[in-house]
Amino acid sequence: MTLHITPLNPTIGAVIEGVDPSRELTPAQQREIDAALLAHQVLFWRDQQLTPFQQARLAQQFGDLHVHPIYPSVPGQPDVLVLDTAVTDVRDNAIWHTDVTFLAEPAMGAILTAQQVPPFGGDTCWASGIAAFEVLSRPLQTLLDGLTATHDFAKSFPLERFGSDAQALARWEQTRRQHPPLSHPVVRTHPVSGRKALFVNDGFTTHINELSTAESRALLDLLFAHSTRPEFCVRWQWRQGDVAFWDNRVTQHYAIDDYRPQRRVMHRATIMGDRPY
Repeated sequence: MTLHITPLNPTIGAVIEGVDPSRELTPAQQREIDAALLAHQVLFWRDQQLTPFQQARLAQQFGDLHVHPIYPSVPGQPDVLVLDTAVTDVRDNAIWHTDVTFLAEPAMGAILTAQQVPPFGGDTCWASGIAAFEVLSRPLQTLLDGLTATHDFAKSFPLERFGSDAQALARWEQTRRQHPPLSHPVVRTHPVSGRKALFVNDGFTTHINELSTAESRALLDLLFAHSTRPEFCVRWQWRQGDVAFWDNRVTQHYAIDDYRPQRRVMHRATIMGDRPY
């Protein structure tokens, strides 16, 4: 094994060394990263300087890439989106969410690079849905395992914030037509490990389909609070050039909005996945 892996806590997160993410991976390196991602759910490289092309190439070695319907992308690299607080309203990231669960086949993972970070603040937290599910009581696990929930693009991208002019409105309306609300299981089975994880998030999940409005709200509030308990989380303090790679199937994350009016610029390549079951 060529990778050196330093876990950040027993539950989630590890720093990896011994492989250059700016270079095309060998099959052996790809297998090692896959195994590390399966074990630790989010991986970090310190002090890299990936170009958008290198970032996309790294992500493409793990699957096809998604082009985001709302956020802008790097010029000439449409599959690398830009999260720039000087350009785009990214307050939807300041909420616990799993990326693009409004898709029938949400992302398998994502690779995020820090292009410009504030001198203080702007950390990101990740939480393990596996750890959150596994500590629940057996009766609650059994109840949740038979439920489905609706995920809606408009919960994190409301019209009043993302339809402010004619061009933005047209883009929002097209996205709404292409991505109507849809359902996913409340508990997802990881397609590789077979482990079960909570698969609801405050960014896109609107209600549990089989329950009344009051029951759904109460249960979702419980699950949102439970799934982000500190013991299920890792918090990363960014340095410019850092790279994060997370398993979007079993995690959610939160970009802490504590740095304004300082600027924060991140690039994300989103790797497509499969239908949750």
